[in-house]
Amino acid sequence: MVRIRVLVVDDHRIFAESLAAALAAEPDVDVSAAGSGPAALRCLERAATEGRRYDVLLVDADLGRALPGGRTAVPVQAGDADGLVDGISLVAGVRSAQAGVRTVVLAEKDDPHRAALALQAGASGWVAKDCSLSRLLTVIRGVLRDETHLPAALLTGVLKELTAARKHRSESERLVQSLTPREREVLRCMVAGLGRKAVAERLFLSPHTVRTHMQNVLGKLGVHSTLAAVALARRAGVGPVDLTGDVVERGGQLA
Repeated sequence: MVRIRVLVVDDHRIFAESLAAALAAEPDVDVSAAGSGPAALRCLERAATEGRRYDVLLVDADLGRALPGGRTAVPVQAGDADGLVDGISLVAGVRSAQAGVRTVVLAEKDDPHRAALALQAGASGWVAKDCSLSRLLTVIRGVLRDETHLPAALLTGVLKELTAARKHRSESERLVQSLTPREREVLRCMVAGLGRKAVAERLFLSPHTVRTHMQNVLGKLGVHSTLAAVALARRAGVGPVDLTGDVVERGGQLA
């Protein structure tokens, strides 16, 4: 019998343990539970090292959202000391680290926007937490056949969200293409979080010239802040400049 290895990731311990116990009663399911994003990433890494990778992750959509002190969950790498990660960021992290693992998001309520974000991050399904065990098992087995599972009530809303996201991405890409090569390099530095002085040092330009380039970038992108420019750049697929390599551009070659 081929066994399915499942990891339940939920910071509500009673729910996680109850779901894990219910799944463990199935003859073809091996299940474990993790109480946070970093713990889940460590479980995945350890299982891969031992040659017994997980097949499916069941991830709480609200993972890390009920944090003490009003803190907000943020994406982290395995072993992060804060132990914070939100559910959708975990989905994206798993897709990046172990593309063969399928993820299914478990949600308290239907939310087309967040369901679309989950699918874009790499999730294979979105399931209500109050669904039946038989329904959940159908989804688990279905995603292993490369199926995508969504509640019927969410389909129209999710399609609208995905269509809008594609439209925004296309518009963002068009705006980025309007930049000169030097302005695009400055934008990549902004995405990397570099300030004006650091950009000037990296590109061998004066701070005044960098300020002009940054103003031009904001103007051409139609935004009023660096944060907005970075958000637009990420929508367009613009990544950060490589901070580990040597700079080869000098002077005004690309200006």
